Amino acid sequence: MTVLLPVVLIALVAMGAVVAWLGRLGHGRAVLTACLRAAVQLGAVSVLIGWVVVRGAATAGFVLVMYVVAALTAGRRIARGRQAWWAAVPIALGAGPVLAVLVVSGTISLDGLVVIPIAGILLGGCLTATSLAGRRAVEELAQRKGEVEAALALGLPYREAALEICRPAAAQALVPALDQTRTVGLVTLPGAFVGMLLGGASPVQAGVVQLVVLVALLAAEAVAIVVTTELVARGSFT
Repeated sequence: MTVLLPVVLIALVAMGAVVAWLGRLGHGRAVLTACLRAAVQLGAVSVLIGWVVVRGAATAGFVLVMYVVAALTAGRRIARGRQAWWAAVPIALGAGPVLAVLVVSGTISLDGLVVIPIAGILLGGCLTATSLAGRRAVEELAQRKGEVEAALALGLPYREAALEICRPAAAQALVPALDQTRTVGLVTLPGAFVGMLLGGASPVQAGVVQLVVLVALLAAEAVAIVVTTELVARGSFT
């Protein structure tokens, strides 16, 4: 770690914000606030994590907080008001069963230092998948409203008509996870792999752990996307 780290971080944040502003992406300010929040939140987690991981109840509470924040964040990307909380369903059904399988099978231990990062990875993946799938599905239904009405006129129930229109768009939310899994080791070396290497694990051990993470993440996101699409088709977000 270099003494120039603060300068480097500030320069990178400024570069991201300026580029977003000059490129008229509409997220110049969001880059600044997101980086500031990341610094504050990571600082708080760094202080708390040592106390949390040695207490089972605290570990469960920490995971619950991550889940609530993930559901709230994804929901706000898709809908407004009470409807936004429907995002809690796909995130829970995506991350929950996969995490349970990993724990019950003994693939990961119940040690807080293991459970919290794995849960965070799964919840983060489901957050992204739910947000992307939900937004794309809702936007697709809005843009192709006439096609939905035509399907209804032909006698199709609303759910089936909506699924025919929004499912292909929502399915695109799985592409980032698919690309990450397909190209691992060729294009990128993900965090779990690098982290274990830096922690002293052998390359084989790091590779096995990373494979488990990628496969688990892909399964969790697939479930989250299917459930999100179903909820959109049933009108939960609209």
